[in-house]
Amino acid sequence: MNGWRKGLWLRVELARQRLYVHQDEQVLCDYSVSSAANGPGEHIGSGCTPRGWHCVRIRIGAGCPENTVFVARRPSGEIWSPSLAARFPQRDWILTRILWLSGLEPGINRGGAVDTLRRFIYVHGTPPDEPMGVPYSHGCIRMRNDDLLDLFASVRAGTRVWIHE
Repeated sequence: MNGWRKGLWLRVELARQRLYVHQDEQVLCDYSVSSAANGPGEHIGSGCTPRGWHCVRIRIGAGCPENTVFVARRPSGEIWSPSLAARFPQRDWILTRILWLSGLEPGINRGGAVDTLRRFIYVHGTPPDEPMGVPYSHGCIRMRNDDLLDLFASVRAGTRVWIHE
């Protein structure tokens, strides 16, 4: 899979809670993220962040305002605000943009009980009061909204993503 480190690709280091943007072997920039509170793992229902090679299957939210709330990958018509959050304190907020990931390694993160796409694992925005740099999500990779907007502008469907400990 090392041959996939050509062109633009992303690397998520779970131990450091960082997402790195690469052009070939050069790091162009990096961002603080928050992965799963349950740690790494691939199984459906685990609440873990899957490891291995993935790709961005679908980019969702282009043209939507920052803080757009997504439900089932569709804009809900809401814009996140502290007052909206106070009304729905238990919601797992998916904001601004979604990069829906698909596993590329059969039996590891693709197919059967380990399928990343069917687990609805995304890189997505989160409210400003949610912690970054520590594992806190339900399996996705959370980012600050302004960082996600920056990343979204340079990432296309098919961009490779390496998630590792």
